Amino acid sequence: MSLTLVIGNKNYSSWSLRPWLAMKHAGIQFSEVNLLLQRADTREKILRYSPSGRVPCLIDGELTVFDSLAICEYVNEKTSDRQVGGSLWPHDVAERARARSVVAEMHSGFAALRTHMPMNIRSREADKGAAALRREDVVAEVARIQAVWNDCLAQGGPMLFGNFSIADAFYAPVVTRFATYGVKLSPLLTAYSENVMSLPAMQQWITAAKAETETIGT
Repeated sequence: MSLTLVIGNKNYSSWSLRPWLAMKHAGIQFSEVNLLLQRADTREKILRYSPSGRVPCLIDGELTVFDSLAICEYVNEKTSDRQVGGSLWPHDVAERARARSVVAEMHSGFAALRTHMPMNIRSREADKGAAALRREDVVAEVARIQAVWNDCLAQGGPMLFGNFSIADAFYAPVVTRFATYGVKLSPLLTAYSENVMSLPAMQQWITAAKAETETIGT
């Protein structure tokens, strides 16, 4: 299986991080195409790979998968029997359903958080974080994420469902957002955040993000 993952800027593209992290952590081999976001020719370049005009997208021969969750599901189905750690979902059917539920919630929700606390790994913006946390919609969404994490980690951790799963990949950008904007966390959630940030694949992404010089949204 020869895979190519098309992604955006590593400092900013939270959607790109999700399948990239899942695939890297699972030891899935793939090549990368990195496209700069918010440039005059960005959409034109993305459309060469993805019919949706968005990143990320995964190319496997004649097949193009152009949604972050669909990419994770696809590579999991293609490779789970060969992964050292097994499936990227929990093995227990009930836990798998819970994991899919919290992933779906992240995939479709939290618009206020995305708007007022966009991913920016290189920055530390406590003042912007404090301003965002004066908004009721942001406060509610941060509280909901913390409740999700607490509920999942009550089973013992160190990741949301014990071992690393697609759920952790989907909440990894939130971990970076909480660090960027100075969101205060309980000891349990701080430990979880540190576990995510210390993953070798996550460290690789962070190093690359910090090496980028492009800026967007400023």
